[in-house]
Amino acid sequence: MKLIIGNKAYSSWSLRGWLACRQSGLLFEEMVVPLYDQEWDQRREGDEFAPSSGKVPILWDDDAVVWDSLAIIEYLADKVGREKFWPEDNAARAMARSMAAEMHSSFAPLRREHGMNIRQVYPPKRPSDEVIADLTRIMELWAQARARFGGDGDFLFGTFGAADIMFAPVCTRIVTYSLPVARFATGYVEAVLNHPFMQDWIAAAQEEEWVIEKFEQPATG
Repeated sequence: MKLIIGNKAYSSWSLRGWLACRQSGLLFEEMVVPLYDQEWDQRREGDEFAPSSGKVPILWDDDAVVWDSLAIIEYLADKVGREKFWPEDNAARAMARSMAAEMHSSFAPLRREHGMNIRQVYPPKRPSDEVIADLTRIMELWAQARARFGGDGDFLFGTFGAADIMFAPVCTRIVTYSLPVARFATGYVEAVLNHPFMQDWIAAAQEEEWVIEKFEQPATG
């Protein structure tokens, strides 16, 4: 398998796809492509990017190609067993899938005003009302998952899985922008960021030489 991703410092969707590959336990080749450099437009027109219209992440598995992070999670779950990604309990699995899908399709203000930048930590600044609404909803989801299905584990449904993968970039944003979160959420954020896969990603992001100025600014809200 070959996974093509963008800069580890900035690309939140790449992080999700990469975490999914690590969670699968399968061997894969990793190809990091600098976003928005001088060769970006030409590169994304190449055959490897054609199925996704130039977007990352994109996973090649022989002749099979999968783009979109949630699709990558589902593809890998089919290959290695769904228990690697989703809870076994039917009610927990239903909730985990719903949360992953909502993260996939929602929270546009948080994404827009607080882009992922793993290498920075900015002073606290009151978020916009729209971002506060997003954070409130995320806190509600996390609290419900932890209360109903978290048990003694550190993650949303006890053990690390697809829902945590989808929310991992939110955890980085909370730290980067010193965003206000519920007290219970602090422990969850720390658990995600301290997960061995996340530690590997963060270390690699710190070593990157590429800098994209538009992503090196404090919150825009």
